[in-house]
Amino acid sequence: MENDEITIAAGGNVKWRFPSVHPEGVKFGAIAAAITGLFFVMGWEIIGWLMLMVTIWVLAFFRDPIRAVPQDEGAIIAPADGLVTLIQRVPPPREMAGPDGLGDQPLIRVSIFMSVFDVHINRTPIGGTVKAVTYISGKFLNADLDKASEDNERQHILVERHDGLRIGFTQIAGLVARRIVPFVKPGDMVAAGQRIGLIRFGSRVDVYLPAGTAPRVILGQRTVAGETILGQIGDRRVIAGIQQ
Repeated sequence: MENDEITIAAGGNVKWRFPSVHPEGVKFGAIAAAITGLFFVMGWEIIGWLMLMVTIWVLAFFRDPIRAVPQDEGAIIAPADGLVTLIQRVPPPREMAGPDGLGDQPLIRVSIFMSVFDVHINRTPIGGTVKAVTYISGKFLNADLDKASEDNERQHILVERHDGLRIGFTQIAGLVARRIVPFVKPGDMVAAGQRIGLIRFGSRVDVYLPAGTAPRVILGQRTVAGETILGQIGDRRVIAGIQQ
């Protein structure tokens, strides 16, 4: 089996561990915990127990689990945990269009909706150089709606690979989300699956696949940021699926 060798990394079993809380969420957890303690001190135990649940939820919302990122240069990695709600061929956003961006021809856009129960740390789909980070203020419509891509508060990020291939993706605020927090800036070098930002409290991420690339996910599928492969660059094969 000279041509079919499989390399298996050593290192023993992988054990489950509690995910850490991202520093961005520590202050919110601390505030919720302080309010919880105050209610108990005042003797308002019912409200205190309710606030304790809120505190646990806040800490869980900002959880930052470790992910096993596929080391495949042709893979486009999901930037967000959530539900694939839209797969459409659309023109790229004007902020990322043109010769220095994604061009002007329609591209396949995969939209991933994040509920308030999903991990909200976003990751880059490919490795390369961050060419642009463009923030746009806007509305806070339901992120599940198609028009949220054009009307809602959002942030476009454009990443260019070493061979010149570019992929753009957009963090979109939703009904509850009120803050998009970036971890990167133009000129930064990023590895595929690296953390690039978060959106607080429910939102969506759109990914624009490069021309000639078909999605490897289907509507209704759940994605895992940093792990799920949205597509293979240059692979035009379309997959079908059913919900059952």
